[in-house]
Amino acid sequence: MAEKCASANDKEYPPAKKIKLVDLVDDDGSIDAVEGNSTENDASEAELDLSGFKVTRVLQNNCARKLICMEGTFEDREGPAVVLLEQRSFPYDKVVLEKDFFDGKTTYRKTFTNDVYRNYNCFPTEEQNGLRATVIYPASQTHIDKYKRQELYVIDETYELYQQVTLPYIESMSLSLEWITNILEHKAEQENVIYEDPDKDSGFVLVTDFKWDGQTDTLKLLALPFQKIRSLRELNGSHLPLLKNIRDAGTAAISKKFNVPASQLRMYFHYQPSYYYLHVHFCYLMFEAPGIYVEKAHLLSTVIRNLELMPDYYTKAVLSYVVFKGSPLYEKFKSHGALQTLTCETQETVNID
Repeated sequence: MAEKCASANDKEYPPAKKIKLVDLVDDDGSIDAVEGNSTENDASEAELDLSGFKVTRVLQNNCARKLICMEGTFEDREGPAVVLLEQRSFPYDKVVLEKDFFDGKTTYRKTFTNDVYRNYNCFPTEEQNGLRATVIYPASQTHIDKYKRQELYVIDETYELYQQVTLPYIESMSLSLEWITNILEHKAEQENVIYEDPDKDSGFVLVTDFKWDGQTDTLKLLALPFQKIRSLRELNGSHLPLLKNIRDAGTAAISKKFNVPASQLRMYFHYQPSYYYLHVHFCYLMFEAPGIYVEKAHLLSTVIRNLELMPDYYTKAVLSYVVFKGSPLYEKFKSHGALQTLTCETQETVNID
């Protein structure tokens, strides 16, 4: 049964042709079905027909983010798919707000009133009532697990545990990174590249995140270095020129392109990351992006200072992060004896010795 929530542009759109799923599949298996990113098939002027999508189960219903993740299948295609529907951010333009929300075309139906307080269900114009849709097809089990809501457990990973458990897990991963290679080799997403430094040691490509909706207040970019580094754990003092170049050149490029100063950018790594190719996230500071919490994010500035103090810091530090119950990494730590769990049903502590 689907899990219930636990808590609480001014433009004309021409008629669009509907195209099949296969026409929009990107190199990494993801499809932006609402925003209309351009492809060789001119998807910017096309609607995606998902009428054949059948929901198998709800993976996650995130009320805070107004996001629902579903696993399902397509009638005419083999294998599972993942579809995400997410509420889009509101525009800042006053003219657009007045035209699309307060011009008489928007319907407000009262649901509550008390003194000066009134609640309404709002039905805005077509340009503003859409959701952002992302389709992943074909979806691997790793993709499905990524979006499935699960119980979380904290891992305090020593470097010894990294070598004994995490590194073998990473080396066993088969998730394709071809989409990163395509960006670095100028084969894909070149229209999304904001800055590039081709130096093989300290160079990187700065590209907008494919999930960014184009609004400055949700700005999200990725810095992909040319050096092949798996994760935070592999960083040492020799990587300081690379990290400082990403920080300095990246913030300068963003300031020039988007008029957002370095002091309003959140720059961080994920550990554990979603994919094992070192990358730096750049987000607008006011944007509460997923994965910015202490058990996930490591500020770029902090990482630089740690390596300046101790070049081998990340071969000595204990790194804490969360794992999902039932995920491959969870199972590996559990079988290794490095995880304790408490179930509310039995109220018993399971000690893995």
